[in-house]
Order: sequence, then C-alpha cells, then structure tokens
Amino acid sequence: MPPAARTFSRRDSVLLGACIVLAIIARSLPEAQAEPIAGALRRSVIAPLVALQHDAEQSRQAWLTREARRLERDSLALRLMTVDEMAAENRRLRDLLGLGNRLRWGFVPVEVLRPQSVGEDYTVVLSGGSRAGVRPFSAVVAPEGLVGMVKTVDPSMSTAIVWAHPDFRVSAMAPDGSAFGIVAAHLGDEPERYLLEMRGVPIRSTLAPGTLIVSSGLGGVFPRGIPIGTVLDSLQTSEVWARTYLLRPAVLPSEMSSVMILLPDRAAAGVEGVWATGQGVDSAVKSIVAAGDSMARAAARARAAAEEARAAAATPPESPPSQAGAPERTAPPAAARPQSAAAATRPSGGATAAGTSSTRSQPGAAPRRDSASARRDTAQTRRDTAQAQRDTARPVPPDTTSGVTP
Repeated sequence: MPPAARTFSRRDSVLLGACIVLAIIARSLPEAQAEPIAGALRRSVIAPLVALQHDAEQSRQAWLTREARRLERDSLALRLMTVDEMAAENRRLRDLLGLGNRLRWGFVPVEVLRPQSVGEDYTVVLSGGSRAGVRPFSAVVAPEGLVGMVKTVDPSMSTAIVWAHPDFRVSAMAPDGSAFGIVAAHLGDEPERYLLEMRGVPIRSTLAPGTLIVSSGLGGVFPRGIPIGTVLDSLQTSEVWARTYLLRPAVLPSEMSSVMILLPDRAAAGVEGVWATGQGVDSAVKSIVAAGDSMARAAARARAAAEEARAAAATPPESPPSQAGAPERTAPPAAARPQSAAAATRPSGGATAAGTSSTRSQPGAAPRRDSASARRDTAQTRRDTAQAQRDTARPVPPDTTSGVTP
C-alpha cells in the first residue's frame, strides 16, 4: 500500500474514533447541557447536511406530486372521452322513453346487436323474439322515425333489415297527402349509399327540399305517419311520367342502438300523432279556416234577418176589408171591464200582431221570416185573439148593487 493511502487511512480512523468519543460524551451529558451543544452543532457543522436533507425531501415530494397529477390528468382525459358518449346515450334513452309514453302500448324495446360477418352490413340482430310477441314483417322504429322491418324471428332474438338494405321498400307520402311514392335504398357510391330514393311520384306533384316524407300506411306493414326522411333534391331519371327524389334518412346508422318493434295489433291501430310530422298543424289550420267560414256565413244570415225585420216593421199595416152583413161588435159595459182587464189589454197587442201577420200575407207586403221564433209568435197571437173573442162573447152578470141591468 502506498504511504499516502496509509496516511489517509489513519486520518480517517482517527476522525472516526473522535466522532465516536464525542458521541459517547454527548449521550452521557445531561439534557440541559446536551441541548445547547446539539443546537450549536446543527447551526454550524451539521447545517449543510440538514439543508441537503431538506432539498432531497422536497425533490421526493415534487416527484410524488407530479406522478399523482399525471394520473389525475389521464383519468380526467379518459372521463372526457366518454362523457359525450354517455350524454348521447342518456339523451337517446330519454327520447326512447318519450316514444314509449306516446305509443303507450303494443311495442317491444330491444337492443341492436350488429353482426360481425362480412356482407351483412344492412342486417341487424335484435334482442327480442317471438316470446315477446315479435312477428315477421313487424316495423322497427326509433324516436327519429323508421329503422327497418323484422325479417326472421327466433324465440329470444330476431333479425331485421334496415332501410339501407337493397330489398327494403315502404310506401310513402307527404304529410299533407299531396304526393305518394315508394321509398327504397339509394344504390349509389359512397357516401350517397346511405341515402334513400322516393320513386314513382306523379309528375304533377312537386316536393320542395326539406319536405318531410312519412309512411302512407298502404301495404299493411308500416302504419301511417312514421317519418322516413326529408327531401334533399330531385334525381334525373329516364321516367317521363314520374319523378324521383333523393331523401336524407330520419334515422342515421350511428343511432341504431336502442329501438322499438311495433306489434301487429299496434300497427293495425295506427300511430298517427306519435311523431310530430306537421300533419296535425295542417289539420288545425284547416279547422280554424272552416270555423271562420261558418262564423262568416252565420253573421251574414243574421244581418239578412235583421234587415228583413226592419223592413217588415217599417211597412204600415193594412186594415182588412169589412164583410157585408157582419154584425159590429160593441164594447162591453163598464161593469164588465174590471173582470176582463187583462183580457182587454191582450187583444190590443194580439190584434196588432194579427194585423201585421195579415199584412205580411197580402201581396206587396214584406216576405214572412221562416224561423222558429216567427212561428212561435204567430201561434201566441192566435191564442190571444181566440181568448179575446171568448171574453167578448161571454154574457155579463147583472149588477145587483146598482139596480142597473145591461
């Protein structure tokens, strides 16, 4: 071993021995004397070591905090990635519950299970079968509109074709019934492959872009009033007497997760009013217009009746001709007047009404009102006139108090 190495080795040994001796002395000192010495050593000799330990502890805490924050950011990013999907799913489930409340009965809620085999992109498997009442050719609907039709049924599952299937057909119309046609899949290139066509629309019927197309109910498979899509534009075809329109489907493929199957009884009962198609608004407008026309006609009839009544009141009554040889009626005595006061007052109004009625029946007078009130007035006038004639022809008893005999 070199001399320098031996020198440093002896020095280290001496320092170690001195430290051990000082440590033993410090441990044996009383607490009142050891505390000032320990404080002085911490402030002088051990201060760099204490600072180094503090820095090491802060570095350790910073590293642990950084790791915790990184994990928190990763968790937050993962939650943000799923929050939109969860919100969309919740919104769709709420819409599905709303559709069930409007349908009330005759439907089976199912989940869409997409097949993994190649070539079946337009066929879906549904989690409902014959045990739930599902039958072939049942309509499959969503809160947005028509999805497809059940093709085959198993006890617990069923297979359905969606609107993009090449064999899908549905009879369709405009909500106001101005145009009818057959809706099928648009067999074009991507991305137009996921559009629809409305074929066979009469040449006289024109559909503007944005017009809603619903099922017409013809054919007995799809009930009337289910939204199918909206008109995008017209297509140029070789047909001369018919038009073809391109439609945007009401239900997109990404929204086919939870659907409903309409049972045959519910489809036969109809689903009009379940989806807001604008048909109810048109019916309400037509009802309001019809009510306004009826009120206008009633007001016109009331004005005509009022003018006729004023014309009849302005016409002077004509006295009827006296018959030859007819005896003239004399007024009853004064003694008889109190007994027939009410009868004496009624013939005057009745005579006036009778005169007016006879005046109206004569040529040149105003035409008679053909109404229930006029007939009732005439009958009352006749009864009053007959009562007055009976009161006039009745003999008056003698007045025994005055001794006057009429």
